[in-house]
Formats: sequence, structure tokens, C-alpha cells
Amino acid sequence: MPDQDPPKNTFFKYYQSILNALEAPVIWVREKIVEPNQKVYPWYHQKFRRVPTIDECYTEDIVCYFEANEQYKRDRLVDSEIVHILRKRYEHCILYEAPDHIERCKGVKETYEEAATNWFIKYGDLGAYHDVKSAYMKQKHRLIWERRHGPVGGGVRTEVKE
Repeated sequence: MPDQDPPKNTFFKYYQSILNALEAPVIWVREKIVEPNQKVYPWYHQKFRRVPTIDECYTEDIVCYFEANEQYKRDRLVDSEIVHILRKRYEHCILYEAPDHIERCKGVKETYEEAATNWFIKYGDLGAYHDVKSAYMKQKHRLIWERRHGPVGGGVRTEVKE
């Protein structure tokens, strides 16, 4: 606080001395101990540790459920952004390779369509307000369907296994 004006009377001098006595140790610990030992990450490279998924949580473990839900939300944002970037790459390829874009952008289009299909398999038809439990139930129901009827989109099997 050296950039401030000096105190004008004894009350302000007393107040300033108490403030310095309380604040000085905190500032010293912060500048000399905490900040030198702290890892600095840019906000866009922040690393979150992976937490247990919803199928690894106990039914009454609310903290585990919350952490799994937050992990699911982060994963969904990352997957959505990946699909968005691939769509933009495909659109830019179409604009750049205008008359021959069907041949030249085939690889980019296949990559985008595969990513969009995988995104829809995992997150599609869940509604606006869904959580990790509804996504897990969707995955479970899909696996049961494929066990009984074959791959989704391949038609329903009519013969019964014996």
C-alpha cells in the first residue's frame, strides 16, 4: 500500500498499523510459498482427473453420482465441439474445392458422418435436460436391443436362436 497517501491523523495511523499487521503475513505466505509451488495451467489446457463412471457408483453415493454427471457434461461438450469442428472442416472443404468437392472432400465427409453418428448414438434423443443416468440407460437399452434383434438399423431378426 505504498502508493496511497500517508494517514492524516492518529486514528488512521492506528488503523493502518493493525491492517498491516494482519495483512502482511498473509501476503508474504502467498508470494513466497504458495505462488512459487503452484502449477500454472492455461484455462484451455486444464486437466481434470477422470472420475468413476455411473456404472461404478453405488446407488446411494450422491457424491460419486455428481462427479460422474459433471464428467459426462464435460465429455459431452468436448464431443459436441469435435463434431462442430469436423462439420466446419467439411463445409470449408466444399467451399474451397467447389466443383470437385464430391471427390476431394470424401475423406472429410466420412470422418464427419462417422463422428456425427457416434455422437447421436451416445447423446441423441435424450432431450434437453438429461443426465448421466439417462445416457447410461439409453446405452443399456441399446445393448439389450442388439442382443435380441441384431444391430440397430439392420432390420429385426425373425428367426429364433435355439
